[in-house]
Order: sequence, then structure tokens, then C-alpha cells
Amino acid sequence: MTRAAPRPVRPAPVEAEVPREAVRAVVPLLREIGDLKRVRTAAGGGASMAERAFRRSWAELVRPDADPCEVAVRAGAAAVAGARLAGIDGPVLRRCGLTADEAVAVLERSVAQHAGRVGPLTSASLRGALPDLVADPAEEARAGPVPEFVAALCAQPRAGATCPGRPRLMVEPPESHGDHCWAVAVHGVLLAEAFGADPGDVFLLGLAHHLHNAVLPDAGFTGEELLGGQLPAVVARLTRERLAALPPSLAARLEPLLAARDAADTPVARAFHAADVLDRVLQVRHHARAAAFTAEQALDDLDLVHPCAVYGFHRAVLDAADAADAAETV
Repeated sequence: MTRAAPRPVRPAPVEAEVPREAVRAVVPLLREIGDLKRVRTAAGGGASMAERAFRRSWAELVRPDADPCEVAVRAGAAAVAGARLAGIDGPVLRRCGLTADEAVAVLERSVAQHAGRVGPLTSASLRGALPDLVADPAEEARAGPVPEFVAALCAQPRAGATCPGRPRLMVEPPESHGDHCWAVAVHGVLLAEAFGADPGDVFLLGLAHHLHNAVLPDAGFTGEELLGGQLPAVVARLTRERLAALPPSLAARLEPLLAARDAADTPVARAFHAADVLDRVLQVRHHARAAAFTAEQALDDLDLVHPCAVYGFHRAVLDAADAADAAETV
């Protein structure tokens, strides 16, 4: 039997720099937001809600008058509202005939489902951004051009779990880098207050931290180890090429932020790394839960057949079906 390569030594976590209560409170919300990687609608052309939001964020950021903090807060507000509403976003509500005020009220009810999950300043800013999400029902259709790397990141699959010296753990379907980068960006917005970080900077870093993977296919931890000493130069070269496609002011703000990928010594870096590691682990746990899913969970825990005008009839049909199924197994 081939012996697995020794696992690298990892430094102990810096407990004092982790706001444990804030992290614990927000994790259930992050888990639900992560499901937007798997939500699709007829209007999305096959893209997940996460990928569409990833594209929309870049389209907003490359505009000459873009304020990254405002873009970040809008993206965070849309993500929190979408945690329960899924594909029912502001433009959909307006196309369904709701007024702007009625649409905002729906989004507010969804955001209120997660009261207490984020800090008070973040909560207030998210609520304040909700009117922006319904101001123009045609906004997404008129979204401006985005850099070419955006489409490439949405098409580039993530590697999943890999470890040097061991076979890859394959999970289907894989998330895209657009999915992951968007999730890390909005998770970072929700964590920024707890870490004392600027939400705009954390958001930008989350969106851009895999720019190199627009060209470099992802082979995970194993690939990084096999590239060895070549990896830093490859990442730096490909990142510079992608930054060159951005407006100079945005590229200038992003370049120093990207250095935070290699350390956790600033509030922005710590908020980013917290968002990144939580998204990676929650993604794997999603696949584990999906593999262990049972019909009873849907029927009993999630009320798949729930009270409604014809609930009694539904139960009678299912009782008859259960009797028939039991007869066949005798």
C-alpha cells in the first residue's frame, strides 16, 4: 500500500483574534446564504443566483462612480433576503406587480427572519439598502459589461477536498469559483463588524481572491503542493493580468488587499479568512447532508405536506399510498 505523504504542520489558531460569539451566531445564516449557489431560476440562463450576484457585483464595481462599500452592503442585503426568498428578489417582485414599497416589505420580512445573527451596525445598513434592491425592476437586465474573467470564474469548477498523497474526494455537482468568491465576499460583509474591518475592503478581497483561477484550473491543496515553488509566481502573474482588465482606481485598491490572502494580521485579513474557511467547510457539509438526506426529513422536519385548504385530502391520498406500499412489502 502506498503510504500517504505526511500532512503539513499547521499553526495553532489565534483564539484571541476570533470573536467567537459573533461567529457562532452568524453561521446558520451563512449556511442558508450558501444555498444560493444551488438556486436557479428560468431567467438566469442556467447560472446560480450566486453567480448572477457575482456578475452583478463586478458590473457595479467597474462603473466610474462605484463605491465599493455601497456595492458590498447591497450585495449583503440581497444575500440575507435571498436566504429564505431564494430566487424571489427585488426585480422579480416588481415584475409580479408589487409596488416598490410592497417589495421592500417582503424583503424586510425575509431579513427579519435572521434577527440577531449579525451586529447592530451591519443589521441597520442591510435594512437601509433594501430600497436600492427594488428601485428599478430592469436593473439586472441593463447591467453593464464585466471583465472577461467574471465569466471564466463562473465556468471554472472548484476542486473540492484534496490532500497531497491521497486521491481526490469528488462531489457532484461542484461549485464554481464565481459561487465561492461571491459567498466569501458576502460572508465577509456580514462578519466585518465583528472583526472591526471595512466591509467594502473585505467584500472586494472576497470577490477577487481567486482571480488567477480564471486561467489556472483548480487542483486544490494537492495541486498547490505539486506546483511547489512555481506557485507564487504563477498566481502573481495571472493576478496581475486580471487586474489589468479593471479600471485603474479599482485595481489600485485591490492590489494591496490581495496581499491579505497570505496573512491574518489585520482586521480585513481576519474577516476575509473567517469568511473563506467557513464557506469551504459549509460547502463540504452541504454535500455530506445531501448524501444523507431521507424522505422523512422532508415529510416530518420540513413539513413537505403542510397545512393548507386541501391538507385533509393530501393526507388521505398519502395514507392510501402507504397502505398500498405496505401490502407490496408483505
